[in-house]
Amino acid sequence: MQKSTGKVLALIFWDQDGILLIDYLPRGQTINVEYYSSLLVQLKDILKEKCHGKVTKGVLFLHDNAPAHQALATQKKLAYLGIQCLYYPPYSPDLAPLANHLFPGLKKQLKGRHFSSDAEVIAATETWLGGQPSEFFLSGLQMLEQRDKKCIELHGEYVE
Repeated sequence: MQKSTGKVLALIFWDQDGILLIDYLPRGQTINVEYYSSLLVQLKDILKEKCHGKVTKGVLFLHDNAPAHQALATQKKLAYLGIQCLYYPPYSPDLAPLANHLFPGLKKQLKGRHFSSDAEVIAATETWLGGQPSEFFLSGLQMLEQRDKKCIELHGEYVE
């Protein structure tokens, strides 16, 4: 048996074309309002660059209900940046695009492999994510839309 190097926490922001930003949380760091807000500023800069500065209608953003996401300071930062949020109910794994689309393939790719450092895990993660076609990311958002519609039809009941 070989001891695991531990976990690497990644914050991944993506759209219909692919990955916008990946941030790997440094060991010992927690995601607090200040840390998360700085990522939102980076994300807004990336979106401006991607759209050649033409983000005129604002950004529609889906994130979960983590404390750093819900904090008043974060809400103010989102409003300041012109980012409108969509929220899903507190415990709705059926509506979580990362859990249902992005992570299963990544977990399958990494399963059973042994990494001697965080850098190796990060490299393998980025290789897999970078190898996904834009259709992969678009289909994830389309599946989310289908799940949302089903949830609405079922009046908020759990969707399997």
